Amino acid sequence: MLNFAMDVLRLQQQHSQLTYSLFNEGFLDEQFTQLQQLQDESNPDFVSEVVALFFDDSDRLLENLGKALEKEPIDYKKLDAHVHQFKGSSSSVGAHRVKNACIAFRAYCDENDRAGCIQCLQHMKHEYYLVKSKLQELFHLEEEILSAGGTLPLIE
Repeated sequence: MLNFAMDVLRLQQQHSQLTYSLFNEGFLDEQFTQLQQLQDESNPDFVSEVVALFFDDSDRLLENLGKALEKEPIDYKKLDAHVHQFKGSSSSVGAHRVKNACIAFRAYCDENDRAGCIQCLQHMKHEYYLVKSKLQELFHLEEEILSAGGTLPLIE
């Protein structure tokens, strides 16, 4: 029983450290905390479900952005609309660094700068896949903690 309790404690510590690093390194902002505050016993998977929708939407938007940049001539208004949508969904889940990459991308759309847009798309993808990986790791830790009979550490 003692080993079991120590395993749960170790998982909770990993969860707390990962959560702290996500905020400290700017991957997440207070919007993610607000999402977590909306989760309760009646909807225990709220955050992971919202984030899963963000992942699905983001994968589609990134594909659309790539296709829009390949077309000649580039429709910068359409491109900007896709980036604006991605910025909004990133903001809604608290994906701070992704949102900032979208802001930079939109500036290049305003300038009709194809090279800048291509560079920003790569940066946006990089930031998105980083935060996606880290959030998947966080949710996996949460599943392990709960399946081991533990409770999730409180986020401050």
